[in-house]
Amino acid sequence: MADEKDREEIIVAEFHKKIKEAFEVFDHESNNTVDVREIGTIIRSLGCCPTEGELHDLIAEVEEEEPTGYIRFEKFLPVMTEILLERKYRPIPEDVLLRAFEVLDSAKRGFLTKEELIKYMTEEDGVSLRCPG
Repeated sequence: MADEKDREEIIVAEFHKKIKEAFEVFDHESNNTVDVREIGTIIRSLGCCPTEGELHDLIAEVEEEEPTGYIRFEKFLPVMTEILLERKYRPIPEDVLLRAFEVLDSAKRGFLTKEELIKYMTEEDGVSLRCPG
């Protein structure tokens, strides 16, 4: 039991180190704060891929009661540690992405043209999702 507790403490310490290092890259004033607009980049640099909605919720959780436009490290650390421990916001596995690509690459060329990519990203059931103009 003690070994498991020691192992968890080591994991948490490693997460804290990674989170601090990622945070410090954007802490330009060295005052333990970062611009709220950098939080998504920090989270993604730690291997997490939240949706925009999840990112918005997460920012709301770590922001001050009266938003200042900055996030303090002491508020970010416990939230981000919990996310990493729970393995939340994991990226889509590579094999799933490959299978999705293979569906789009019906000619089995191993690539998509720019035109195909634009079509797939901007149409749904043959209907354009692009803004006119």
